[in-house]
Amino acid sequence: MPDKDHKMTQRPLSPHLQIYRPMLSMTMSIVHRITGVGLVLGVVGLVWWLSAASTSDAYFALVQGFFYGWFGRLVLFGMSWALIHHMLGGLRHFVWDTGHGFALNKVEWLVRANIIGSIVLTVLLWVVAYGVRG
Repeated sequence: MPDKDHKMTQRPLSPHLQIYRPMLSMTMSIVHRITGVGLVLGVVGLVWWLSAASTSDAYFALVQGFFYGWFGRLVLFGMSWALIHHMLGGLRHFVWDTGHGFALNKVEWLVRANIIGSIVLTVLLWVVAYGVRG
């Protein structure tokens, strides 16, 4: 309880989001969480596909048709990007957990490497997948 002589000021106890200047690393933190939620939804799709495989040939063909359609492929492309992006973000956090990469220029470099790496690796994965498929 404050002294009677001290006047209480109306100010936030900690800095609010309006005070911070948005940085790429802040945005990537949010994207990392979003991709984590997206991966959970992807697991639901995987369970759907596996349960369809164990149900009947007709139901499996229906689900397989969904994933072979343009929308299903778009979902699979997004899921593969989310998985790679989330994995690279986890590696970035692992580097930070070892006590390295905290200088502002290194933080920004790691964040940019995460973005570029996830895009390049996702495209490369799909190019190889289509190349193998024929």
